[in-house]
Amino acid sequence: MMRSPVIYRPASSADVGAMAACRAGDQENGPADERMAAYFAGESHPRHALPPRVGFVATVDDRVVGYIAGHLTRRYDCDGEVQFLYVAPAHRRGGVASELLRHLSCWFVEQDALRICVDVDADSSAARPFYARQGAAPLNKAWMVWDDISPLCERRI
Repeated sequence: MMRSPVIYRPASSADVGAMAACRAGDQENGPADERMAAYFAGESHPRHALPPRVGFVATVDDRVVGYIAGHLTRRYDCDGEVQFLYVAPAHRRGGVASELLRHLSCWFVEQDALRICVDVDADSSAARPFYARQGAAPLNKAWMVWDDISPLCERRI
């Protein structure tokens, strides 16, 4: 049986409900961040965040199976920050997270934002190794950083 292709597209505040729904049954990771709607509406601002922000969704048969979002920032002397990254369990280990990160990295490059940080969930055994495979290095106990994220944009998954 052939699987439907994963389609990647920009996200908007209209997608927040579907983004939260793709996480609804995930017992390990719990529900989506309740601030997501305000973040996409430009009403919630992480510390040191600058207004430009963007998100992308991965869909299969018009159903959101993953998402990512990020913004420009001055946190930790970075240019940008990955705010959210989630892929539904049934779609993990298939390149969805890597492709979502590639889309976001290209947006960062378009913004001339190369030094990018991400707050890594300490409860996720997969997050730190994933970001390390993508070229991020430890910044401190909780954060990782790309000194130059542009190679991710150039890479095709």
